[in-house]
Amino acid sequence: MAGLARAVSLFAAAAVFVVVAGGVFAGDVAAEGVSGFPTALRLEKASPPRTAGGEIKVDELVARDRARHGRLLRGRRLQSSVSAVGGVVDFPVEGSADPFTVGLYFTRVKLGNPPKEFYVQIDTGSDILWVTCSSCSGCPKSSGLGIELEFFDPPKSSTASAISCSDQRCSSAAQSSEAICSQGSQCGYSFQYGDGSGTSGYYVSDTLYFDTIMADESILNASTSIVFGCSNSQSGDLTKPDRAVDGILGFGQNDLSVISQLYSRGVTPKVFSHCLKSSDNGGGILVLGHIVEPGITYTPLVQSQPHYNLNLQSIAVNGRTLPIDSSVFSTSSNQGTIVDSGTTLAYLAEKAYDPFVNAIIAAVPPSVRPFVSKGNQCFVTSSSVDDVFPSVVLNFEGSASLNLKPEDYLLQQGSVDSSIMWCMGWQKSQGSGITILGDLVLKDKIFIYDLGAQRIGWANYDCSLPVNVSTSTGTNEFVNTGQLSMNSAPSRPSLIHLGAITFIAHFFVKGILHL
Repeated sequence: MAGLARAVSLFAAAAVFVVVAGGVFAGDVAAEGVSGFPTALRLEKASPPRTAGGEIKVDELVARDRARHGRLLRGRRLQSSVSAVGGVVDFPVEGSADPFTVGLYFTRVKLGNPPKEFYVQIDTGSDILWVTCSSCSGCPKSSGLGIELEFFDPPKSSTASAISCSDQRCSSAAQSSEAICSQGSQCGYSFQYGDGSGTSGYYVSDTLYFDTIMADESILNASTSIVFGCSNSQSGDLTKPDRAVDGILGFGQNDLSVISQLYSRGVTPKVFSHCLKSSDNGGGILVLGHIVEPGITYTPLVQSQPHYNLNLQSIAVNGRTLPIDSSVFSTSSNQGTIVDSGTTLAYLAEKAYDPFVNAIIAAVPPSVRPFVSKGNQCFVTSSSVDDVFPSVVLNFEGSASLNLKPEDYLLQQGSVDSSIMWCMGWQKSQGSGITILGDLVLKDKIFIYDLGAQRIGWANYDCSLPVNVSTSTGTNEFVNTGQLSMNSAPSRPSLIHLGAITFIAHFFVKGILHL
């Protein structure tokens, strides 16, 4: 969503987040002289809505995705030209991106003095970190996610200060929200979304706490100041207790986004990557910084767009390009192709959907029985899905091809006698030319968002493996440190080279899907 994602793929932690010192924003890092690099997060899987018979409620997933897409289409993106700086922030994670075990991901951050912990969704489609404040009107007091909600109270934090309208950071905030000045000259914000939900409040600066893991296996406590929103009013879906968390952690390109604040402090370049496993055990990695794995395919980002838009040029099924005019995928105000980790399924432009589904039906052998269930194209087969369903290739600008397996466009929906039922996980964008590539497509691949070079790259990857990252001290290899414990020294950070610092937070996921 363009300000606020209330959907699948939120990153959740039981401990801390990361920010490091220097740069534009006020506040120094306190960590015995230490500046930081990677962060490790730990996630567990959760379950999507199901029928009594165990089938995924695709209609509910579609409804939630579409509510999110109403927000996505309202967003704006701040364009900037950046050069790389040193450092890597690494988030190795556990959890599952499989729609059968799809989870809501959110992270717990420590803010204020004395510190309090807040569960916040990580959203690549929005810019600002905000949490619910004690003065909030219409905000839920409890959560169906099994978490205890917290409320930020600025007067009770000795390090909190409100951002004034004259502050330079208020001007930065205005680029991603309706900045307003309230009585007392506080820098306020108001986010309103296409599905009717919204939040408003004011910006504050306060201390953010995190733990760092050194190459010698020691763990150090650190802190820095950060600018974030204090929400005092919420409406729409944000008020529903069954979907409630404490706030949103935006990962967009605005000056006040997390990645921009990290960049301005010299922690990382404006590059982040994710790799989500599809196995039942789940897992994955979120890295801020340069990944140097071989075989990455890149395509340019479409300029002056509010989200991560790409130029999709054609689709091939079993090696045959579909008869779809390329103009169907061109970017305009009401069409284009968006990469969005906050969307559960995938959505194809209305004019492209039927040719795509018809090509899949034509490609399967007679042993596969196609039928329609609740308006969705389904199939029954007793064979391995990889043996009877075709491969799909999405062709992007710059000769960049994204190769997809059947599991990247199908959902297993239970069994019929001794056969397995599979249904299309890709949905039609009703009345729209928007194509959205969600988690169903993104899983089991590294996706790199290189904002400095304005491009996105990808490669098939085993997300349980270490990844090679480039830091200011050279190229290092980082293991999936989500296995590390906050309560004891790490057992084997041997892949963390001298001079590198790891920030660690334990992540988990609760079992309910929502927007």
